[in-house]
Parts: sequence; structure tokens; C-alpha cells
Amino acid sequence: MGEVLRNKVAILSGASKGIGAAIAVAFAREGARVVVSSRKQELLEPVVAKIQKEGGEAFAIMAHMGEPDQVRRLVETTVARWGKVDIAVNNAATNPHFGPLLTADEGQVEKILDVNLKGYFRLCKEVEPIMRAQGGGKIINIASIAGLRPAANMGVYSISKAGVLMLTKILADELGDANIQVNAIAPGLIKTKFSRALWESEALVEQIEDSTPAGRIGEVDDITGAALFLASTSADYITGEVLVIDGGLSLRAGL
Repeated sequence: MGEVLRNKVAILSGASKGIGAAIAVAFAREGARVVVSSRKQELLEPVVAKIQKEGGEAFAIMAHMGEPDQVRRLVETTVARWGKVDIAVNNAATNPHFGPLLTADEGQVEKILDVNLKGYFRLCKEVEPIMRAQGGGKIINIASIAGLRPAANMGVYSISKAGVLMLTKILADELGDANIQVNAIAPGLIKTKFSRALWESEALVEQIEDSTPAGRIGEVDDITGAALFLASTSADYITGEVLVIDGGLSLRAGL
């Protein structure tokens, strides 16, 4: 086991699979005690089992980030068990709409914004007084390059991720006096279950690979190193930043 996050306590939302699960495992390998959360408890148990098998400490708490009471219980349970929260990673996301923006109905818009943006706000709001009282902390928001430029047929999702980027910057400004660093990671297309509909399209993958200097789509391990860095003391003087991890795709997209 590593030492980078030794004795730190981390909460991760959307941690049953994909990027969230990979970050949870990476944090545990570096000594953090990890709380993994998602909407379904049974999907979290394999992540906890993997961490514990490797000698790490973890437990799972079911919490829907669209439900304020459940977010509050997530944080309260963590503090009751381990006494503090050093790191919070917002990763939970949903995207029930695919198509032109104005074809989305009210329910779809409400669900996407409630989980992808307001859910991040809720977790930040709950951990802020704890981090402030203990002298500091780290908040890492998983955004997307879709928040930097419009993603075709993913308009509401793009809006939600643009909101995450602004949330990150505002909180970095407002929480700096409490020694709380707030940063975001904006991945490109990463091979996860969440993005399966995209990377299973051979034509789309070929187009992205041809447009990406790295020549491939991303894997979850491409994100974990950045998350570890932002959660560590090495990033104590970095706040309000957006780390784009897309193999250089944005360079050729004109950003």
C-alpha cells in the first residue's frame, strides 16, 4: 500500500463502477479510508470487497445525490465512523436524454440537473463545515469536456457539466480562506459503462481516435492519477482549476 493519502478519509459519489470505482480503489491503495456511494448498495459491495482484499479500508453507503437527506446521511455516517472528511469526489451523473436540446422534456432536464449539478452542490454543502472545522480539505468535481464545448445530442448534459465547472471556480474562491481546495477534472470519452453507447459505435470511436493526438479513447486509469494528485498535499496551492484529460482531443476541436 502507498502513503500518499495515508490516514485521509475520502467520500466518493457515483463509485459503483467506472471512474468513481477506479478512483476509490486508487485512493485506498495510497492509504485513504474510502466511503463509496451510489444509488444501489449491492453494486457498491464488489468495490468494497476489492479494496478490502488488497488490504485497504472501505465501506459503502447507498445515497441518491438527488435526495438532500440521503446526501446528509452519507456525510454524517462517514463522520460518525471515521471522525472526519478530508476528500470529497463528486462523480455521480446521469443522462437520460440523447438528441437535440429542445426535444428534452421537463422531467429529463430536471433529473440531469438535479443529479449532475445540484447533487455536487449538495455534497459540497455537507462537507464544507466539516472541512472548515478541521482546517482544510479537498473537493474534486468530475466534469467533462462536454462542459467546455457543446457535445452533439447531449445538450442538457453539456449544460450540467458547464455548471459543474463554474461551481468549482466559485467554491474555490469562497472556500480558499478555509484551506479547502476545489478543482475539477474534465475527461474526454472514457471507456466506461456510462459511455457505452458512444464507444460501442465503431464509426464514432474511429472519428474520435483520428481527431485525438493520443490516437485512442481514454481508460479509467487515465483519470486516477490526476485525482490522486489533486487529493494530495502536492496540490495544496492549486484551486479553481480544470484539468482536461482527453488525449489532446480539445486541441484539435479548437479549444
